[in-house]
Amino acid sequence: MDIFEYAIQMEKDGEAYYRQLAQQRANKGLKNIFTMLAEEEVKHRKALEAMQTEVPHITETSILSDAENIFVQIKESGESVDFNIRQTELYKKAQSIEKKSRDFYLEKADQVTEEYQKELFLKLAEEEKKHYFLLDNIIEFVSRPEQWLENAEFFHLEEY
Repeated sequence: MDIFEYAIQMEKDGEAYYRQLAQQRANKGLKNIFTMLAEEEVKHRKALEAMQTEVPHITETSILSDAENIFVQIKESGESVDFNIRQTELYKKAQSIEKKSRDFYLEKADQVTEEYQKELFLKLAEEEKKHYFLLDNIIEFVSRPEQWLENAEFFHLEEY
């Protein structure tokens, strides 16, 4: 399997994992965030597939600001924020996947010979870093939701 096939499969697996997490969430806000992450993986996969026939284009995402809006909505809705430790482990697994993806793209950026391929891999690495950061905030949120929401005006995602 070449690096592009591997990367495409990696993005498909990430999409499937996020869709599974979205289906398992009762909280609408978290369900939306995981659906957004799944859609991000689809964009990555499509850019990688396009790379095989053309110079791909991947736009910078707004996932962090979109997630910020969802967290604000959760706070304003007063929706129940009841979580368990098992969820945290699922999110840590997703975080591990994002880190591996980022590391893979950084490594492959140094190996490809075409400049446009290098640029795409570096861009994908940066996107995976954003996903990791978002998951870090979700882990913090589910670990201590009341305190996290109380301090939402200092918004955690702005630190990125």
